[in-house]
Amino acid sequence: MMQLGFVSAIVPELSLAEVIELAASIGYQTVELMCWPPSKADRRYAGVTHVNVQELGDRDVAQIHQLLAKHKIGISGLGYYPNCLSSDLQEAERCCEHLKQVIAAARRLGVHQVNTFIGRDHTKSVEDNWPRMLKTWGPLVDFAEKHSVRIGIENCPMIFTADEWPGGKNIASSPAIWRRLFSDLGSPHLGLNYDPSHLVFQHMDYLKPIREFVDRIYHVHAKDVRLDSHLVDEHGIFAHPNLYHFPKLPGLGDVHWGRFFSVLSDAGYRGPVCVEVEDRAYEGSLENRKSALVQSHRYLSQFMPLERPAMGL
Repeated sequence: MMQLGFVSAIVPELSLAEVIELAASIGYQTVELMCWPPSKADRRYAGVTHVNVQELGDRDVAQIHQLLAKHKIGISGLGYYPNCLSSDLQEAERCCEHLKQVIAAARRLGVHQVNTFIGRDHTKSVEDNWPRMLKTWGPLVDFAEKHSVRIGIENCPMIFTADEWPGGKNIASSPAIWRRLFSDLGSPHLGLNYDPSHLVFQHMDYLKPIREFVDRIYHVHAKDVRLDSHLVDEHGIFAHPNLYHFPKLPGLGDVHWGRFFSVLSDAGYRGPVCVEVEDRAYEGSLENRKSALVQSHRYLSQFMPLERPAMGL
């Protein structure tokens, strides 16, 4: 059975204990906890640290497990979404090293799931990125495998704003590329953190890949998106997508969630589904963002057969 959760990036001002208490008070069963290095964020929803993996000691691990057990909440995965293939080589190296720390922390916490991006040098083509991708990600996947941790790659192209143009900053944006990634990297420890909204905005079928890749879907993000056709008509599809593309709460965009869960459950997916709030209409205050989590839980619960996971898993 699936577990309904949320991504903790939307409540950066809350402590870990407050995040877990919030999840329990609403009725969520799990949370994806953000694990960025403590620092200033360079983009929206980044730089959030609810588990500081750089300072995670045995006492911290024990306290986290006690907190989860007290509130009957699980951890769906640890989240860190940088660009390990950045055109800035020093940035890329820092990202890779921190990702290893997140993977090691997941093992220590008994979570065994880390969610991230593959990354991309946005100034180069897929083909020109590929040799460096293999050189970078071969060792990362081997590291995850040795730690018994699965990596879920979110399928967001990261191509919304001018600084991400023209190629985007995450190469893993389409089924053709997923097949090639899984074939060339050759490990079952690499899979998908599947988000249907990123296919909608690319004018792609968001149901078809579920059937083919269900054995590689290790985590799901529940985020909706609205494409405004009048703005597409105004700017064209080659414009920066933020001119016509608007992330929304589940049920307020173009994803048909009844069909989505029908196909997802029939395909055999039984893992976490975590609400990712990026809806600007709800960002005015902490209370508004909490309301977004309440609304999303109420809406998605009608489609999901739910169960509580074992604590910490």
